[in-house]
Amino acid sequence: MKKKLAIVLSLALSVGIVFAGCSKKSDTSKDASKDNGKIVCIGSSTLAPVISKAGDSLKDKTIKVSVSSGGSGAGVKAAIEKTANFGLVSREVSGEEKGKMKNYKEIKLGFDALTVSVNPKNEILKDKESLTKEEIQKIFSGEAKYWSDVDSKLPKEKIVLVVRDAGGGAAKVFKKAVMGDKKVSKDAIQAPSMGALTQKIIDNKNAIGYASVGLVKQNEGKLIPMAVDGIKPTRENILNKKYKISRPLLVVKDGDLNDKEKTFVDFLKSDKGLKIVDDSGFISNK
Repeated sequence: MKKKLAIVLSLALSVGIVFAGCSKKSDTSKDASKDNGKIVCIGSSTLAPVISKAGDSLKDKTIKVSVSSGGSGAGVKAAIEKTANFGLVSREVSGEEKGKMKNYKEIKLGFDALTVSVNPKNEILKDKESLTKEEIQKIFSGEAKYWSDVDSKLPKEKIVLVVRDAGGGAAKVFKKAVMGDKKVSKDAIQAPSMGALTQKIIDNKNAIGYASVGLVKQNEGKLIPMAVDGIKPTRENILNKKYKISRPLLVVKDGDLNDKEKTFVDFLKSDKGLKIVDDSGFISNK
């Protein structure tokens, strides 16, 4: 009897140890900022490659930077829920979103602009360098279904619209700056990342989309940015806000920075860090 009791107690104790271990693992996995060995960054597909390069360039090899994209919405969500050390956001963070974070921190690395770009083989480039806001609305709403609907000189070839999915910051920026109350056509191809959007324009001569200025510079000659109301998306026009379709590049967090996070942020804001922003085709916050 004593032997049976000893076995039962031993089993109970073992089960208790297993559950205690599982509980501890679950608690620490909820808050990424508690893992001081790694800095996890989630969000904007536009900003993700910049942050990844910065992580690779760090001299402090005790800091490991993990980056995954998913859109600016995912970046804000990660910051609110603290599933990452930092959220990557390529749009303004709304007051409502900030209100969900008790100790909101925002690091502005620079600016991007959304260019209205077409394939270099698109015949619109023979006669036009610029589109008006009204023409862009007509194209992206689906009111103009063929290029001949934009200009009677153009062939009656179907316009291929490429936009970011709703989770991307670009979709919100474009709606606010260009579309207003008009909705983007349901026929538009929704790209899961800015890289995918850019590639769609490169691959199809009848495509048009709002490609990031950084991606346009990285793929120079493979797609052509058009002026909007006569204003080209140059560095000067973006900085002085003459070019209206621009957006900030942000790293956000809820809470104070730990030592490793501060080291990483200091590098991002340094001349070397900001050079990575500029070298990627964006405009750093110098």
